[in-house]
Amino acid sequence: MNTHLLALQLMAAQGLLGAFDTLYHHEFTEVLPSRRSARKELWIHATRASFYCLLFVGLSAWKWYGLWAVLLMFIFSIEILLTLWDFVIEDKTRLLPATERVTHTVLAINGGAFITLLALIFPSWYVQPTELQWESQGALSIFLALCGVGVGLSGIRDGFAAYRLGKLTQNEGRKMPLHFSGTSESVLVTGATGFIGQLLVNALIADGQRVTVLTRNAKKAAWMFNGKVNCVESMEELPANYPIDTIINLAGARILGWRWSESRKAELLKSRVDLTQKIVAWIAAAEQKPTLFLSASAIGYYGIQAIGDNTELTEDAPTQNIFMAKLCQDWEAAAQSAEQYGVKVVRMRFGLVLGYAGALPMLLLPIKLFLGGKLASGKQWLSWLHVDDLLGAIAHIWRLHQAEDTKASVKPVYNFTAPEALTQFEFSKVAAKVLHRPCFFPTPGWPMRLMLGEQADLLLEGQRVVPANLLESGFTFTYPDTESALRSLV
Repeated sequence: MNTHLLALQLMAAQGLLGAFDTLYHHEFTEVLPSRRSARKELWIHATRASFYCLLFVGLSAWKWYGLWAVLLMFIFSIEILLTLWDFVIEDKTRLLPATERVTHTVLAINGGAFITLLALIFPSWYVQPTELQWESQGALSIFLALCGVGVGLSGIRDGFAAYRLGKLTQNEGRKMPLHFSGTSESVLVTGATGFIGQLLVNALIADGQRVTVLTRNAKKAAWMFNGKVNCVESMEELPANYPIDTIINLAGARILGWRWSESRKAELLKSRVDLTQKIVAWIAAAEQKPTLFLSASAIGYYGIQAIGDNTELTEDAPTQNIFMAKLCQDWEAAAQSAEQYGVKVVRMRFGLVLGYAGALPMLLLPIKLFLGGKLASGKQWLSWLHVDDLLGAIAHIWRLHQAEDTKASVKPVYNFTAPEALTQFEFSKVAAKVLHRPCFFPTPGWPMRLMLGEQADLLLEGQRVVPANLLESGFTFTYPDTESALRSLV
């Protein structure tokens, strides 16, 4: 077989493998563009992608003769050095999943074979007069050129993400640190590796709290928090005399995802209720009981609010007999059972949490693509909270409980929402204003209803929830309105 053609075929395979690695690992499972610890890795990816873009497009239909061949080998040398540097940075900043390590190994083997073939071709290309000679390979050339465009766009995306993470780090440095307690306490956190959990654990560490993390992957969690937390994979690993003063329970499988089949509902229930019951069982056996148990729930507790119903739902509002409401009811009931052991239980009903990760990037995507507008009627209520205010509210309730003069005033349930609730269309208009985009594109609700079934209620229905108890307790929101919240995040 023609050596040049075989090299291009291996290059096409490299493009496919690279696309899988970028989309599945970097974007979906590892979510690198939202990880502050991945900033240097993203800069490397952006730089390397610019070289890959040049190589894919340049080799798609041209032969590099004479001094161009020397430049080609120089570019490959730089790409190899960047790849090795990337490996080093990855191992310093995160624990790679097995599939990513396997993919990287296959990429290295395939890339090595490809570069070896080019090295074999190099002498014959070098002795030719210096020029770029056109030689199209038909569909293969088109595919390689498309790979070049794709990797170039990916590099631009990584570069912007790295820049944004750098600005975020600067902004975080200007914020006043959160203060949870007047003393250093022992804190157990579940759901610590999630979007909210990571921010919470880092804030707790910065405040001098001693953190224990309950997680399915202790090694990954230890890596994520630089060994500054104690990691366990089950409550059984904690002896009865293990000191825990406060528990913050955030664990739960992602609610928005696969259609709510019976097995999916069982998984959602198990990840919340079963885990909470195990925590309470540990509390029952503990020699020294925690004093405070902050357990997450959601405003789905109130069910859905009919379109056109503008009633403000406070913590005393009734619940409904639908799955999302019953899930929250069972979750809260499991947490409340800890009260029989003298533990103060506070249920935190989260609205839509706005942050650099979580649901906001997906909400903003159609607006960024000039497709923002009404979803279905656009009149469904959207109750939200900035993630900084969520963490601040947790610290606020903790301090109230710790202070003798306010201890008795701590309520059993708090709505974690901003004072301003607005409809989906109003939210889209505010987001479009912040992003400098139009907001006119209507999206019908029936395809979503057809695809997601009952789960579509999360997007097509809503609740107008107000944080009555937080406001009564004197909590001050940093981001009480949607525009200020979005501007801080985009």
